[in-house]
Amino acid sequence: MDVATYALVPGAWHGAWCWARVAPLLTGAGHRVVAVDLPCESTSLGCLGYRDIVLDAIGDAEDDLIVVGHSAGGLTAPLVAAAREVRRLVLVSALLPLPGRPFTEQDEAEGILEHEYQAGVEQDENGNRRWFDRDLCGRTMYSGCSAEDVDWAFSHLRPQSSTMYTEASPLAHWPDAPITDIRGDDDRLVSPTWAERAVPERLGIASAVIQGAGHSSMLSHPRALADLLLAA
Repeated sequence: MDVATYALVPGAWHGAWCWARVAPLLTGAGHRVVAVDLPCESTSLGCLGYRDIVLDAIGDAEDDLIVVGHSAGGLTAPLVAAAREVRRLVLVSALLPLPGRPFTEQDEAEGILEHEYQAGVEQDENGNRRWFDRDLCGRTMYSGCSAEDVDWAFSHLRPQSSTMYTEASPLAHWPDAPITDIRGDDDRLVSPTWAERAVPERLGIASAVIQGAGHSSMLSHPRALADLLLAA
């Protein structure tokens, strides 16, 4: 078996903690895991800043690198894969950047997000967006998760800067690396209709679909997600 390093990049509001159920399944199979915390409250950092943090966390890993981006982590993970050689880029319920275009502009044009969630998010004193409605968060971001899992995850969420959404994507072009796209069939945050169209158009592949999973399969279906990551 070829040992790999899995670099796990979280989405908005999340941190390394969100991979707590998947990481042991990867290390238990003999691989190395680097689950990254990003300073999501920092308004001065966009995707390039996030990329550099991920690269620093990976360090000089000599084994094969598999970069995994969840949700908004899909805006950063391709930049990591473009900056160094990787075995594969894996996108999980992810946003797909368009080179040179802000995500907010892309969402307005394409209807990427299911905007019900916005009623549960407010702007804080620093201009960042934070969740305040646990029940709506559970129905949208954590559909398919148990009530206990929603409580646990909600307690860990942090405010999220909008910089990575409003900046023009610094991605010059998609990296020359194999890509796997993974979706849940009950995603209530990122539109499945959009993904069914955009993934084949932009990546030239079909998504692997986890049945019964929502947006956060690393919490609701960790074994199924880990199996797909191990097959990458």
